[in-house]
Amino acid sequence: MVHKANRPTVHDMRAMKARGQKISMLYVTTLDEAAAADAAGIDMLSIESRFFTPEMREAAGRCFVQVGLPFGPYGSLATAEDYLRAAFKFTAMGGDCFYCAASLDIQKALCDNHMPVVAHVGLIPSYITWTGWRAVGKTAPEARAVWDHVKQLESIGCFGAELEVVPDRLGALISANTPMIMLGMGAGPGADAQYLFAEDVLGCTDGHKPRHAKTYRNFAAEYDRLQQERVAAFSEFIADVQTGTYPAPQHNVPMADDEFTAFKAGLGL
Repeated sequence: MVHKANRPTVHDMRAMKARGQKISMLYVTTLDEAAAADAAGIDMLSIESRFFTPEMREAAGRCFVQVGLPFGPYGSLATAEDYLRAAFKFTAMGGDCFYCAASLDIQKALCDNHMPVVAHVGLIPSYITWTGWRAVGKTAPEARAVWDHVKQLESIGCFGAELEVVPDRLGALISANTPMIMLGMGAGPGADAQYLFAEDVLGCTDGHKPRHAKTYRNFAAEYDRLQQERVAAFSEFIADVQTGTYPAPQHNVPMADDEFTAFKAGLGL
């Protein structure tokens, strides 16, 4: 008997867009983050293939999982066959769709084999040498280039695209005029999904934070506090060793007096 999967499908995600339901999405790297996202009710996760395992899939629970296929210079995938084999492998592991920032012909090969492909438009980190780190689409010609890129992706059958750091009005217009799921990261409230990195949401670092990121907790301070506690605990251990406080009697394995006496007698001591 075939049972319906207990997590969303591409059809379900498209239905969310059709009824105007906003999609929550996080990039996660750990089992704890994936499990917390599932427990909180996050709709969609992005997990790079280097982090994606059966254990990660289990931790992600009901979340719809996008598996990131590393672009050429950042991984071992080069040809369409490489990408297709990787997508098949991660489909078997429970991946629901696949991020691919490779060329249109490679993306099309995946689409032609019924793999749900999420492409990338706007600011594309793997192509950053061509644009620099800046918003894309603030001029009419650039906005048209982003629009045309989306239409190219539509034409080859992509399921969705990450829409990164574009003007909010452009993000809304594109999202309303494509059947693809537009995963907004700094693309304004009109995108179909709002996509953030878990490390930004949790405040895991005190370095650069993108304009579009929002931090809800201060894990960096907690990590610093825990590190200070580690140092203090290790220092106390050193002191105990040096003073003989550790090990104490309760940490030792006892031996009966008569047994120890017999042992020494056998040695002639």
